[in-house]
Amino acid sequence: MDILVTVACATIAIGFLVFIHEGGHYLAARAFGVRVTEFMLGLPGPSVGFTRGGTRFGVTAVPLGGYARVCGMEPGEMSPHLEDVLAALYRRGEATPADIAAVCAISEDDAFEALEELSEWGSVVAPKRSARSDLYRAAATYPAKRSRRRRTVADMVPQHIYKVGEARPVDDPHGLFESELAQQYRSLPFWKRSVILLAGIAMNLLFAMAVFVLVFSVIGFDVQMTDTGEVMHRTLSPLQAIQAGFMYIGMVIQAVANLFNPATAAQTVSDSTSIIGIAVLSRSYFEQGIIMALEFMAMISVSLGIMNLIPIPPLDGGRFAIEVFQKLTRKTVSTRALSYLSLVGMALFLVLFVVMLNQDVQRFIFGNW
Repeated sequence: MDILVTVACATIAIGFLVFIHEGGHYLAARAFGVRVTEFMLGLPGPSVGFTRGGTRFGVTAVPLGGYARVCGMEPGEMSPHLEDVLAALYRRGEATPADIAAVCAISEDDAFEALEELSEWGSVVAPKRSARSDLYRAAATYPAKRSRRRRTVADMVPQHIYKVGEARPVDDPHGLFESELAQQYRSLPFWKRSVILLAGIAMNLLFAMAVFVLVFSVIGFDVQMTDTGEVMHRTLSPLQAIQAGFMYIGMVIQAVANLFNPATAAQTVSDSTSIIGIAVLSRSYFEQGIIMALEFMAMISVSLGIMNLIPIPPLDGGRFAIEVFQKLTRKTVSTRALSYLSLVGMALFLVLFVVMLNQDVQRFIFGNW
C-alpha cells in the first residue's frame, strides 16, 4: 500500500508538471496557427480521449508526464514531391505508396517518404503499425474559427467537413499545399519557432513563481527566532517573493552548470536524485499538506524547466540551439546529423539516470548512502 501511495504522489507531481510544460508548447503553437494533432497526459501509447478542432486530447495507458505533437517539426529539407502527392491522395481519399507513385510518376520510395512527411504534418493519416495494410488516408477537415467581432461574406458560406479517407476535389493543388504548409512549425519565422520551443520552460518557471508568491506573500511562513526560540508568522511582499523565486532559479542554474564542470560534476550528481528520489520526496511533502506539496512541485518545476534549457538534443534547449545555428549559418541541419546529436544526448542522460537511480536505490531502499 505504501508503494502505491508513493507512486500515486509521484504520478500526480510529475504528471502535472510535464503536463503544464507541454501545455506551454501547445498554447504557443496554436496561438501561431500551427496544427497540434495530439495533446496527451502520459507517455505515448494506447489512449482514450476525444478530438476537438483537429487535436486529440486524452490520457494514455501510462499517465506519467505528457506530450504535445506539434506538426512540422521534422528536421531536414522538405520532400520535393509533397504538393503532387498531397493533391493525388486527397483526390482519391486513400491510397498506398505504390498507387501514389504511379499517379505522380515517382518512385515508390519517394512516394513513401512524402506520405510519411505529410503524416507528420497532420495532413495525412498513416497506417497503424499493427495494420497489415499500407493504406494512407486523407485527414479530416474541421471548420475554421470565425471571429465574433468581424464577419465576412465567406463566413456565410457553408463549409463542407470531410471525414478521414474521404475523397475531395482539388482544383488548386498549389493553394492546398500552401494552406497545409502554413499550419506547420517549419513555416514560421525564427522568433515564433523559438517561442514555441521555449514556451514549455516558461510555463514551468511561471508556475513556480506563482507558487512562490502564493506561499510567501499570501499564505506566509513560520520563522523561529534564533535568540528566543519564538516562532513568528511572516509574509513577504509580492516583489520580495518574486526576488526569492529568481534567487532559487539562479541556484538551480548554477547546480545544472556544475554538471559540466569536471571539478564539481561528481558532487552535483551525488546531490541530485532520480525518479525514485522524487517519488519518495513527493510523498513526504504531500503528507505535510497542500502548501508543502505546492512548494515541492514548484522546486521540481524549476529543475524541469532549467534542465530542458541544456543545449543538447532532444531537449528544448538543444532544439533551440539548432534553430540558432541554422539562423546564423543559413544552413539546414540534416536529419542524420540531428539523429546523431539526439543519440549522443540520450546516451549522456541515460548514464546520468542510471548513476542517480543506483544511488537512490542505495539511499532510500538499502540505506547505504
